[in-house]
Amino acid sequence: MNATDSVWMAQALHLAERGLFTTTPNPRVGCVLVKDGVAVGEGWHERAGECHAEPRALRAAGDKARGATAYVTLEPCSHHGRTPPCADALIVAGVARVVVAMQDPNPLVVGQGIAKLRAAGIEVDCGLMEAEARVLNIGFVARMMHGLPWVRSKIAMSLDGRTALANGESQWITGEAARRDVHVWRARACAVMTGIDTVLEDDAQLSVRHIQTSRQPMRVVLDSHLRISPQAKIFQGGQVLVVAATADAEKMAALKQVGAQVVVLTDESGRVDLLATLQHLASIGCNEVLVEAGSTLNGALLRAGLVDELVLYFAPQLLGDMARGMAQLGELCSLEERVELEWQDVRHVGRDLRIVVKVKKG
Repeated sequence: MNATDSVWMAQALHLAERGLFTTTPNPRVGCVLVKDGVAVGEGWHERAGECHAEPRALRAAGDKARGATAYVTLEPCSHHGRTPPCADALIVAGVARVVVAMQDPNPLVVGQGIAKLRAAGIEVDCGLMEAEARVLNIGFVARMMHGLPWVRSKIAMSLDGRTALANGESQWITGEAARRDVHVWRARACAVMTGIDTVLEDDAQLSVRHIQTSRQPMRVVLDSHLRISPQAKIFQGGQVLVVAATADAEKMAALKQVGAQVVVLTDESGRVDLLATLQHLASIGCNEVLVEAGSTLNGALLRAGLVDELVLYFAPQLLGDMARGMAQLGELCSLEERVELEWQDVRHVGRDLRIVVKVKKG
């Protein structure tokens, strides 16, 4: 592989990003077909059940695909799902070489697509710009490899780490640009998860409104005792899942009448089982979950080691030590108990500062 290969793979990754908001539960994939130094076809996957990136590119290339090199951001599938195997389509089209960014972590595919291509006499190179491809499909990889979605918690706060005044007032700490930016994270998520206290205090919809998208993420409310009202704004448009710890037939029936799904997942303490909730979301195809909640749920998820990434918006202001903090972690008796983070990205968003960090685990 050489520099020219990198240029074409970068183009394939750019195409894959076009499906950032829409491919769930499938991965985001792009493909470029190149012959004699010229792109002869390109495509990307847009939605589950629709044409994959490779067949789109092959259709655009037509007869020019024979003898071409295909640059694909994810290993071509080798099994029959909603669509035929992409590896077979590349073989039939007569491509001479396939450059793959990363293997597909799906147990139904991993390595088999590449093996099928090689068995057909096609040269295959794998691993070019793999890190970029993994970041693009970070939730899909997590779900396939660990049976859990990628959990990203968004928190808006003052520079001294306060998310609201002691009386609960928080609108608005951050500026309009930061609030619009949050909608990009919502749009790419499969689900937006919050706690019942946030719903009762803010009556937020948690929907995507400030950017254009054809798909709304599922809204998930953790509500141990089913305190949520069927008239809450969160039930206005889009799929809502309420996770409870106790089964109350009357309340559950009222929520189902407004279109909500209700599941009961209880842990040993009688509260909503956080791990079971995330496992359930993974089982129904959720790749990325955005948490927009208060300090109680954020703290519980962090203590349980269930947060993968934090998206932190800092406003240039101070609210003082009587205001609410970002996460209830309890008293730490040793620095060994601290939550270790890894810097990922730091930038200005309007007047505020956005910091993205990964949570170190293990």
